[in-house]
Amino acid sequence: MTITAERKAEVVKEHARQEGDTGSSEVQVAILTERIRNLTEHFKGHKKDNHSRRGLLMMVNKRRSLLDYLRKTDGQRYLDLIAKLGLRK
Repeated sequence: MTITAERKAEVVKEHARQEGDTGSSEVQVAILTERIRNLTEHFKGHKKDNHSRRGLLMMVNKRRSLLDYLRKTDGQRYLDLIAKLGLRK
């Protein structure tokens, strides 16, 4: 259900804007997307896990807020990120 440290490091390295970047909007959205995909797979076998479902909804809302911020500040970075992650607009 959770993201491993190795996978998280790969995601950070792939989406970082510069060396050592772990807090940019792109990195945060990519990490949240990975966690959301893991939880979505978890719910295929555990349909009644409502406590984790609440956490999933909170992560989706956080990702949406970060994407809205990114779209407002730099539209091209937003478009590049959603294309790279395969997200809908």
